[in-house]
Amino acid sequence: MTTDRVYACSWNEEQQEEASRLAGPVIIIGASGFIGANLFYSLTQVRKDVYACSRHPRRSWRLAGADKERLVDMDITDFGQVLAVINRIRPQTVFNLSAYGAYARQVDPERIHQTNYLGTMNLLRALSETGCKAFVQAGTSSEYGLNCRQPAESAELIPNSDYAVSKAGAGYLVRYYGTIHGFPCVNLRLYSIYGPWEERDRLIPVVVTHGLRKTLPPFVARDISRDFVYIDDCTHALVRSALTICKTNPGISVNIASGIKTTMAEVAQAARTVFDIREEPVFGTMANRKWDLAEWYGDPALAEQVMQWKCSVSFKDGLQKTATWQEAADEVISQAVIPAVEKKISAIVACYRDERSIPVLYARLTQSFKTSGHDYEIIFVNDHSPAGDEQVIAQLCFSDHHVIGISHSRNFGSQSAFVSGMEVATGDAVILLDGDGQDPPELIPSFIEKWKEGYDIVFGQRTRRKAPVYMQLLYKLFYRIFRKVSDIHIPVDAGDFSLIDRKAVDYLLSFTEKDIFLRGLRAWIGFRQTGVSYTRPERLFGRSTNSFFRNIWWAKKGIFSFSTKPLQYIQAIGVTVFILTVLLAILYLVLYFIQPPENARGITTVILIMLGLGGVQLISISILGDYIAKIMEEVKNRPKFIRERLFMNGKSYQTKEEIQKILREIEKQKEF
Repeated sequence: MTTDRVYACSWNEEQQEEASRLAGPVIIIGASGFIGANLFYSLTQVRKDVYACSRHPRRSWRLAGADKERLVDMDITDFGQVLAVINRIRPQTVFNLSAYGAYARQVDPERIHQTNYLGTMNLLRALSETGCKAFVQAGTSSEYGLNCRQPAESAELIPNSDYAVSKAGAGYLVRYYGTIHGFPCVNLRLYSIYGPWEERDRLIPVVVTHGLRKTLPPFVARDISRDFVYIDDCTHALVRSALTICKTNPGISVNIASGIKTTMAEVAQAARTVFDIREEPVFGTMANRKWDLAEWYGDPALAEQVMQWKCSVSFKDGLQKTATWQEAADEVISQAVIPAVEKKISAIVACYRDERSIPVLYARLTQSFKTSGHDYEIIFVNDHSPAGDEQVIAQLCFSDHHVIGISHSRNFGSQSAFVSGMEVATGDAVILLDGDGQDPPELIPSFIEKWKEGYDIVFGQRTRRKAPVYMQLLYKLFYRIFRKVSDIHIPVDAGDFSLIDRKAVDYLLSFTEKDIFLRGLRAWIGFRQTGVSYTRPERLFGRSTNSFFRNIWWAKKGIFSFSTKPLQYIQAIGVTVFILTVLLAILYLVLYFIQPPENARGITTVILIMLGLGGVQLISISILGDYIAKIMEEVKNRPKFIRERLFMNGKSYQTKEEIQKILREIEKQKEF
């Protein structure tokens, strides 16, 4: 079995012939999901007019092998987007497989109802305007809720979660549009679908992964049951419903079930048989989920009656098929990241002459995020490096949907690079790192732990650094002077390396100032902050781009951005000199009358005083000049940076219009 089989159709000839009879074009909403991806790959083997829709299909690990021209970005909670896509494609068969809230980590009630209910309503409204031949809504057996013991479709719905309520509401929407308006739509109440492309933390993938190693995973109580339906049977049911009951029974809800109650004990026994495992299963070592019910299985009689469909793959056979696919799909599965929690983190890496460091950082960041249990994205910002940074970043973007690349039109500095990345970042928190490897990604789990404790900003605190002794002393001296003269509290030894919560990021992005010093702004905005100590290593490759005089420039930048005390010191020196001058004049006047001078003496003193005052004046003017230069920079109101190219979702965007369009889509995603 080759890796081509990973994306291939597994329907038989009769099922493929049925799929070819669907009215086209065909659009699959929620194609980034488990069922949607299976349906998409099966249909694309049969026909060429199939489109995969989701909010960000090019970021989906499941759709990595898809024709990018067939991937369509659409947020079904935005009616304007839905209508625009429907008007452009004019689909005749629509499968709505989008859902949110089916997994324990998906707990946002507003998003659950927006996606499952309002999203379905938007689709039905738009399709009612343009017309279509079939609309198939993927419902769920969870709609029955507490009434889950082999219920017929006419049984009372007693939903026991926000997810179940929202999907039941969507089912009633389908019923309303079908029975009242005669719209060709149906609702399929899917039971426990399993097979290729399923989420890696779900029961069957976990069983298969352990089974291939000749072991068994921990199980919940042995009597907890499910009604398992293999994915090919499910996708066939979707196609069959579009060809039959959408025309004959619009608005109907139908169970897609095997009718067989399979307990966890039977799952374990099937795994032992399929994988030849001698180990005895252990039950009750995992806590039952709050919605787990012992008698959860369906009645498939209506499906066989009205659409001539029934399950054809036994649970054991389905388990074997899933294992065979998983062995072939190992390389693709390695791209899958199943977040333990819904929050997402964005890493922003400022790069300049870091072409050798970037692949190393990418590998280390990926490992850190995969072990953290969070969804993530890595944004590399090439600040117009004269080396090969852009080519390396582009390759990573095309091979991993978690990576985004930005190239600036010239070198704007690391501070602008971080802001450029923050504007693109969609995470609930961002992490700022330099591209030279001096900010260790292995510290990120410690940052995240502090973030979970309630800190909005977590910064790396350089207790030690691998550098010449004189540079270590100068760095420490700067931070202590900076804290002393600053108008706000500045933590010592804290560079840009930090985790910043989304609400703090939004405030940072709202500032209009052009000459940015992020570690100062980070302190200025307040919120709850803490530090994590670490030893800063040397660069992974090459020499530092910061010279002694460059560091002096950085020190001035920080002090003049967050302190007016130099102006106060100038004033204090002026007042002091004036007072001393008055006192000296009085002294000389008294001495003149006590002992009149015989000739001009004290010329050396006069010259030294003049030179000293002249030096003070020049220093004072230069300090004033620095402040005036900052004012001039702000008044000119030039942009902080200019993006020349953006690499995202396997594509390269180069024109201003293309980049602005992507940025607008990102802003909508943040709002959602």
